Amino acid sequence: MLNALKEKYWQYKSEQARLGKLKLAENKCFADLVVQQKTTELVIEQASIANNEHHIQSAIAWLLRGQQATTDNGVSLGYFPLSEHNGWMPSYPETTGYIITTLLKVAKQNHNEQLKHKALAMADWEIDVQMPNGAVQGGPVCAPENQTAAAFNTGMVADGWMSAFEATGESKYLDAAVRAATFLANDLDEHGFFKTNGDFVSQNEVKTYTCLCAWAMYRAGIAAQNTEIKEAAIRSVEAAINQQNDVGWFKNNCLTHSDMPLTHTIGYVLQGVLEVGILAERADFISAAKQGLSGAVSSMLENGYLSARLNNKWKPQEQYVCLTGSVQLAILCFRFAEQLNDTSFIESGHKLTNFVKATQLLTTDNDAMQGAIAGSYPIMGDYMTAGYPNWATKYFIDALILQNQYL
Repeated sequence: MLNALKEKYWQYKSEQARLGKLKLAENKCFADLVVQQKTTELVIEQASIANNEHHIQSAIAWLLRGQQATTDNGVSLGYFPLSEHNGWMPSYPETTGYIITTLLKVAKQNHNEQLKHKALAMADWEIDVQMPNGAVQGGPVCAPENQTAAAFNTGMVADGWMSAFEATGESKYLDAAVRAATFLANDLDEHGFFKTNGDFVSQNEVKTYTCLCAWAMYRAGIAAQNTEIKEAAIRSVEAAINQQNDVGWFKNNCLTHSDMPLTHTIGYVLQGVLEVGILAERADFISAAKQGLSGAVSSMLENGYLSARLNNKWKPQEQYVCLTGSVQLAILCFRFAEQLNDTSFIESGHKLTNFVKATQLLTTDNDAMQGAIAGSYPIMGDYMTAGYPNWATKYFIDALILQNQYL
């Protein structure tokens, strides 16, 4: 009871601090957006649906501004004008990791050597901050003596290193990925769950979504011809599937509220299950992912609006959208078509992507907002409140690249 009261008190104090900063002149663009989203419904501009290249380039430009905003080659956690940082946050190793994958994909498609160079600079920086045991730290970048390991973050950076290795053939990236994957393999408990969840999520429960680490692990195992790492990845996904109920929903699958997980962490677990299923040719994994995706999109409205949190019967629990989760689910919709020739989710993929696309600001006086995707819609929703986390924009780009194949 006392802890609940303390949480409400600090939540109230945070809200009051944000409201105070909204009144500052330098936050006028952001304040105007907050007002607009309170007074109008989102209108999807159908004419812009086929114009993905402009949306992609605007999003990439924003991610690169996030890299430039830091003192190193990582990407800022995001832009949060009402936070104590008053804007750009410090570099974030976890999501810089999988941003590498996205930027390398675009660089390859567009024959853009400059973009490839920037992505590889991120990968080199990640090697510089890798912990001696092969793990990656939780939270924003900090001094080595303050680092604490986090399994999930380790898997996400391993994803970036594997992409860097695949793009260059340079052994330093594979070596870093294998060290990370070995840490993860050794971190599994007897049930197949990672033990080191880190200090930045709720404690005393498994985190089912961490099975996404298995995707990078399996890729590293293939490249290094390491059967033990591949087997560990399989165990992680099998453990996740054991958390699935009869309608495809996963237990223990949220950062904070496992009775109503975010679409963000739902997207994570489904991607891990699907992608390892494809690589390992496990029909049971693919079937589990399909059942989960079917449930996750079942409550989506016609315009692509999907509640940020869904209970164990896939019923909406919030009146805002977690934009990251929406595009993550869209990616899965398109991946079923791309990899498995299953087009049953294509329409859902378009609706989810187009909803998020309509929230992207392509013209604004604040270039720290231009091209970015917010945490929530409306932007003052409870997920990454009042800001633009870099991973929302990363997954948005991934969704647009895939959507291009089906326009």
